[in-house]
Amino acid sequence: WAHRTLIMRALKNLESIISVDVVHPHMEENGWKFGTDFPESTNDRLYNASYLYNIYQMANPTISCRVTVPVLWDKHSKTIVNNESSEIIRLFNTAFNNITGNTHDYFPKKHQDQIESWNTLIYDTINNGVYKAGFAQSQEAYTSAVSALFETLETLNTHLQSNDYLVANTLTEADIRLLPTLLRFDCVYHTHFKCNKKLI
Repeated sequence: WAHRTLIMRALKNLESIISVDVVHPHMEENGWKFGTDFPESTNDRLYNASYLYNIYQMANPTISCRVTVPVLWDKHSKTIVNNESSEIIRLFNTAFNNITGNTHDYFPKKHQDQIESWNTLIYDTINNGVYKAGFAQSQEAYTSAVSALFETLETLNTHLQSNDYLVANTLTEADIRLLPTLLRFDCVYHTHFKCNKKLI
């Protein structure tokens, strides 16, 4: 989920404006932790926090929600702006245009209905679909998730045989939301999440 925010950050030339710290990929008893003992993971370079929950508590000492990534943090007001990747990429799409001068729009008004239609299908059956399969508590739930997943992959395969992108033959938010799951599919979801009817 965090990967798509990094893609949009790069596409919108926000690297010099929005810094990034990366938690360790192995979640422990206390949740996501900071540290440099795994390649590409980092310390918390703002406050030297040990765990991500420490950052959530800085925003609100009585907070009781799940601690998730990504987190968009406001360094000036010292609070969480957002922790939902789909909303963060929407913010990145336009909120900093006057600073960066990058006005490329990945959610153009004239294509929003098509983009949202793909987003809904892709989220339900692919982005979240692999988790529905991997963490299914019954054979029926697993079969339903895997069937929907591969049905949508076939739909995408057919669509992309004559299109380079999902909407209007240009890169949009729909492609950005799809890509991270596809990149991880063969090496992670196929085997570890039992989505093994086919490889991408």
